[in-house]
Amino acid sequence: MRRSTTIVALGLAQTLAWASTYYLPAMLAAPMARDLSVTVPTVFAAFSAALVVSALLGPHAGRAIDRFGGRPVLMATNLVFALGLVLLGLATGPTSLFAAWVILGIGMGSGLYEAAFAALVRLWGHDSRGAITGVTLFAGFASTVGWPLSTYLEVHHGWRAACFVWAALHLCAGLPLNALIPRVRKEAESAPDPANEAASPVSGDRPPLRASLVLAWVFATTWFISTAMAAHLPRVLQAGGASIETAVLVGALIGPAQVGARLLEFGLLRRLHPLLSARLAALLHPVGVVLLGIFGMPAAAFFGVLHGAGNGILTIAKGTLPLAVFGPHGYGHRQGVLMVPARVAQALAPWAFGVAIDAWGAFALGVSASLGALAFASLFLLPADLGGKKPTLPSNGPSGRDPPSGR
Repeated sequence: MRRSTTIVALGLAQTLAWASTYYLPAMLAAPMARDLSVTVPTVFAAFSAALVVSALLGPHAGRAIDRFGGRPVLMATNLVFALGLVLLGLATGPTSLFAAWVILGIGMGSGLYEAAFAALVRLWGHDSRGAITGVTLFAGFASTVGWPLSTYLEVHHGWRAACFVWAALHLCAGLPLNALIPRVRKEAESAPDPANEAASPVSGDRPPLRASLVLAWVFATTWFISTAMAAHLPRVLQAGGASIETAVLVGALIGPAQVGARLLEFGLLRRLHPLLSARLAALLHPVGVVLLGIFGMPAAAFFGVLHGAGNGILTIAKGTLPLAVFGPHGYGHRQGVLMVPARVAQALAPWAFGVAIDAWGAFALGVSASLGALAFASLFLLPADLGGKKPTLPSNGPSGRDPPSGR
């Protein structure tokens, strides 16, 4: 199978996975709450519970992908997603609502970006950077596709029907798409492969623990910022004096900025080490906040573009940076462990940043800017020579053939 076919299939499957889970509450939380006689925060609390479940499951899913490859794990998540969405559509109260989201959390822990990145690394090792970027280019449109479709289904058929349609799409589209991922040979449960160990930049007197702690902190911080902005961007801008029209415009700029930055990563920035790209991306949100502080709401559009671009590149860095630092051996399990704090931070972000806005208004952006600046500074704690190494580019490009270990 051609590499490009795998990238397209996995990218479309990820678009479906994100649209039907992570982006679902934004459109359906209010009608769910009305129908189930609960508050909207209760629905989001159930969603946060799903994120916590996904954090706990991530390392185990990553280990399974390390052993068996991404194909069986990701195909299983389509079944889990379908089950969770059906149960959500059948929910009658808070208990069944939370139970459905727990099932969806199991799917999210083994079926979103971390699992997709691990599947690509299991196939192509150090040559996975271009493939990771390609998958994020497709899945970057998850909200663009998911929000209108969920809204249309809810308006014309109800939120329960929307859940059932998403479940059917997992069975009729997501499952066949993930089935296109090439099979791999089972990894031996023995000592690490010497070739992979030699390729890992972290060794000898540079203990992996420090690098792991730095990356876990950076990922948690940047995911907190991303989720906080996704939940509260219009509100925090309006607290700073922006009109609702301006706030909506800024929000609309973030998606295209993310995709544009990922295209830049796929082209120019892929010739830089992922660490340099990550440093640049981590700095963009704080710079945007500084511009807002200096120029006020006339700079809101620039803030939106800078935040979106940084978020777009950081999504890729979450896949490529651990690969560059540690190498491909055991990537899935390590990636799952690194993302546990990020998932917890993501679950807390809407509530915590909302409290900050209640207390400080638009000055709450100082919190997110400070966290972004700390993430930027923390990346300099990684080995100094790591940033100077050139990345390994795919020898046959995104359209090349699979290596002999693939199907």
